[in-house]
Amino acid sequence: MNAIATEELRKSYGDLTALAGLTLDVPAGELFGLLGPNGAGKSTTIRILTGQLRPDAGTASVLDVDPVDDPVGVRERVGILPEQESPPSFMTPREYFDFVGSVRDLDAETVTDRVETWADRLSYAAKLDTMTTDLSRGQQQKVMITAAFLHDPDLVFIDEPLVNLDPIVQETVKRHLRDYRDAGNTVFLSTHDIDVAAELCDRVGIVREGSLVTTRRPADLGEDRLLDVFLREVGGGDADAGGSGGA
Repeated sequence: MNAIATEELRKSYGDLTALAGLTLDVPAGELFGLLGPNGAGKSTTIRILTGQLRPDAGTASVLDVDPVDDPVGVRERVGILPEQESPPSFMTPREYFDFVGSVRDLDAETVTDRVETWADRLSYAAKLDTMTTDLSRGQQQKVMITAAFLHDPDLVFIDEPLVNLDPIVQETVKRHLRDYRDAGNTVFLSTHDIDVAAELCDRVGIVREGSLVTTRRPADLGEDRLLDVFLREVGGGDADAGGSGGA
């Protein structure tokens, strides 16, 4: 069963084409990575799939729910970690989690237990009652990761999850994403970090100018081959010669 399916998704912003007929399938229980240079359409894809943006054309299904027809229904069942998103500046992390819990219809005890687990896991328990404005970018990222998983969703959309995190916490997050996948859940990870995609993902889709150009399984490729594929597909020059570049 597919957790996510799209068919010919198209989206433009004026003269700028963000998605040019994106078609992809993500089976349930997969850690799927969407890899592409900046401006390739990754964030637009997530916004459409989570019901935050209407496509100009095409169809989408998330956990058998149409995010265009029922955006609230989708958001009730998924977790979302936008890129570089911050908690509200006028709240502490604990206050923010209480708010998220109320929106997600979680009881106070469940919120408390899950927050304590995540705060210990990501090493920020001492900051739970600190105003967001006094948190570092890394601490704010930890809060947003916790919020994405607080209601124990079946599927999470994550945009650059490791940004601003120190190496130890990065490894903790990677381990949790694998454990979450192994429990039968689905991860849709958007990134432009080839190393992260190669290390974490069961399957990687490479996008260029709003279209899916190929999908590959990193485990089936030789060392550094995902980089080679990426450079060829996005027009980065001769990968075998060690060239680099972007679209």
